[in-house]
Amino acid sequence: MNGEPIIDVRGMTKRFGDRTVVDHVDLTVRAGEIFGFLGPNGSGKTTFLRMLCGLLRADDGSGTCLGHDVITESEAIKREVGYMTQRFSFWEDLSIAENLDFVARMYDVKNRRQTVRKSLEQLGLAGRKDQLAGQLSGGWKQRLALAACLIHKPKLLLLDEPTAGVDPKARRDFWDEIHHLAGEGLTVLITTHYMDEAERCHRLAYIAYGKLLTHGAVDEVIGNERLTTWSVSGQDLAKLTEQLRARPGVEQTVAFGNMLHVSGGDAAALEQGIAPFRTDQYEWRQVESGLEDVFIHLMDKSKDNSLS
Repeated sequence: MNGEPIIDVRGMTKRFGDRTVVDHVDLTVRAGEIFGFLGPNGSGKTTFLRMLCGLLRADDGSGTCLGHDVITESEAIKREVGYMTQRFSFWEDLSIAENLDFVARMYDVKNRRQTVRKSLEQLGLAGRKDQLAGQLSGGWKQRLALAACLIHKPKLLLLDEPTAGVDPKARRDFWDEIHHLAGEGLTVLITTHYMDEAERCHRLAYIAYGKLLTHGAVDEVIGNERLTTWSVSGQDLAKLTEQLRARPGVEQTVAFGNMLHVSGGDAAALEQGIAPFRTDQYEWRQVESGLEDVFIHLMDKSKDNSLS
């Protein structure tokens, strides 16, 4: 995907007291791209999004969002961005239609009533338009929040863990809609904890404790870490996990269903580390490292800046 940069920032930094929450992050997101922004809780993902859309002022850094300066033109950015927060932030004692109408008024949307009606139809909300927002399930709240983000026809969507707490079908339907919107030219920056969602992004970045550790397409992110992974199945895997974690060359041992994934950055050292357990008691085979293997590896290497 070779669209023009919609987000192009360098050195974005935010401090709260002595703690640097976002630490000199560089990021480029292109037009029509679905860009996944991943990292553990407290890694700075939400703070970064809020700096991009003008809700927080960066302490350091420069660049543009939608062609506007991220430091000095935050008001212009706000008008062209749809921002979906982690928590449901609409009025629970208003109906779906009333919520959308209120948001449309805030953005001074032209042909407001027609726009609200069209929005209800596009996201399958027309049949529930008179239902109070407070009575909606997680999936329907999510759909209302997305409709509200889109009501003013933004050029960029910033979505902060939008599928947390919704059922698998609602998650799938949501992602189908996101891909449809991206196909029409909308750019999306989305934070998520779900590896299957990360794999649906065109490109992604991983941030831990304020620092950007890797970015690129899924294959690039996995390849850049040069992580070797073995799967092992057999009896008493809990005991085997403890034994493996004490071995040199074994950097992580993670349960995946009825097997373990055993990984390390040095293939030869890893093979030497697992050698004593290559017995008839266990079935070993080398597998391709996945995103989850890589992200656990990155997280284990990171320093928690909240502890300093």
